[in-house]
Amino acid sequence: MTSAGARTRRVAESRRSPARSAAPGVAARAPSRPRTRTAPPRGPRTRIGAWLARPLASFHLVVTIAFLLTVLGLVMVLSSSSVEAYASDGSAYTLFTRQALFAALGLGLFYAALQIPVRVMRALSFPAFAATIVLLVLVLIPGIGTVSQGTRGWFVIAGFSLQPAELTKIALAAWGAHILASRRSDISSIRDMLVPLVPAALVAFVLIILQPDLGTTVSLAIILMALLWFAGLPLKLFLAVVGTGIGGIAILALTAGYRSARVREFLNPGSDPQGIGYQSRQAMYSLADGGILGRGLGQSRAKWSYLPNAHNDFIFAIIGEELGYLGGAAVLGLFGLFVYTGLRIATRSADPFLRLLTGTATVWITGQAFINVGYVIGLLPVTGLQLPLVSAGGTSTATTLFMFGLVANAARHEPEAVAALHSGQDGRFGRLLRLRKPEAYSPVRADAARAEAVRRAEARRRAGREMAPRTRAITYEKGRPERGRGRTSERGARQQRSSGGRAGERGFRR
Repeated sequence: MTSAGARTRRVAESRRSPARSAAPGVAARAPSRPRTRTAPPRGPRTRIGAWLARPLASFHLVVTIAFLLTVLGLVMVLSSSSVEAYASDGSAYTLFTRQALFAALGLGLFYAALQIPVRVMRALSFPAFAATIVLLVLVLIPGIGTVSQGTRGWFVIAGFSLQPAELTKIALAAWGAHILASRRSDISSIRDMLVPLVPAALVAFVLIILQPDLGTTVSLAIILMALLWFAGLPLKLFLAVVGTGIGGIAILALTAGYRSARVREFLNPGSDPQGIGYQSRQAMYSLADGGILGRGLGQSRAKWSYLPNAHNDFIFAIIGEELGYLGGAAVLGLFGLFVYTGLRIATRSADPFLRLLTGTATVWITGQAFINVGYVIGLLPVTGLQLPLVSAGGTSTATTLFMFGLVANAARHEPEAVAALHSGQDGRFGRLLRLRKPEAYSPVRADAARAEAVRRAEARRRAGREMAPRTRAITYEKGRPERGRGRTSERGARQQRSSGGRAGERGFRR
């Protein structure tokens, strides 16, 4: 019993202190510490979160939103324009056929935008903006530009109309993003951020105001404000610019007769129900008639010549009447989803140009959509802005689809998307369209290109400083009264001009 008790105590002591039971000559091991397991990173808990975590989720979202809005627009244009088209042309499909052709053109532009490399996009941004300025000048010339609905802003070619102001929106967004992205590390003052972007935008504003087209002016102002905001303009200065823009738009709205009448009707609803307020009042009646579920597709009453421009500016009223509150909420949900997708792409992009371009395009398209819905439901005065991809309008539909294509192109340039595409995970959609693989953004290459541009600008500036004293010397030699040196000085001046010009040219090329 004694030996058994001692053996039990020795076993208990060995369990409490393992070092004591070590064999002689063997170093005792320290007691092992309890191991702490690091929790693995948590993945998305839902199926939607797992799908959004995929590398090409942003790209698929943009394509889906563009497709749904385009199809919805074609259906609603056919429904809302059939009565008017049949009354004017004898066919209910006239306006729908024209809209379908421009939608097909827009899909081609969407595919082309997916294939454009970023460096080509940036290189062509300024020539495109300059070309649109030339078109804005030409459209103001009588005999070249066509007047429609009180605005000289269209070219009519073979029965199809082209509105150059819609092209100016894309060109200003792309060129502005290129300028601000190129100067992001060289901006030392507010002037470097505002010049030459703001003066060039003001030129476009003046040309569009001369048409006059207040709605497009508002769209261009939204694009300019978005560019300055995403570029990091100080908040106080940004608010000052926004206030100046709102003040200018208010002055423009109150100067012209029809614009001031719309503002007065907005401030005093019901003052002219059979005149300037007739369209807004009929839109409200149409929305009220739709209810929650709507009257049914194609069953609108307002399109029977009660609501003017039912297929264009006020197509949202027809959507609310035929598809009800649920249909209108679905349209707003699609634009809200586009806001999420566009800002998601902008935050994930490594290229500053794509960040600025995507953020600006998102603000522009959704801002125009909510302005359109705002004046249809009576929250804003009527401006004439269309509902993107839904309202009838050939140039607007084609250019908006092209802008969606640029946003989808930016989605394929997300770092995770680039890695997935180069590893062969392009999916069936990419293989079907044979889309080119995007290039990964390289800050070193971008900094080298920026340094080269700065070096060329310094060379041009240096050449200009060297030419200035030579020009003054040539002018002095020409003005001297000596007869004997007249020919010699003239010959020397000619040689100096030629050598100075060649020196400046060589500096520019380097």
